[in-house]
Amino acid sequence: MASKIEFVEFMADQLKEAGTITYKKMFGEYGIYCDGKIFALICGDQFYVKITEAGRKLCPNLEEAPPYEGAKNYLLVDDTEDRELLTRLVTATCRQLPEPKPKKPRKKPSSGNP
Repeated sequence: MASKIEFVEFMADQLKEAGTITYKKMFGEYGIYCDGKIFALICGDQFYVKITEAGRKLCPNLEEAPPYEGAKNYLLVDDTEDRELLTRLVTATCRQLPEPKPKKPRKKPSSGNP
């Protein structure tokens, strides 16, 4: 079941104190970014955060589950109403994630002439 854009927008609003929150549609679901780092997925209108030591320490009772079949486990966040806890979780998680790799410039298509 594809996620509803209303839920994605709600989550982006809930997380706005953590940094610049953006999202990108991916195969009917959404990748969630904070200051350019992908840190979470929304799949089936559920919020999944990448597992880090800091996130696990902050929220030790969160269930680990794959957001889709074949995926590695993420933290499944059921309480999406607690803005303060969400902000702390996202901030702690993103602090431990590596910086995004710089994008390589696209190659110009060849003209076909040797």
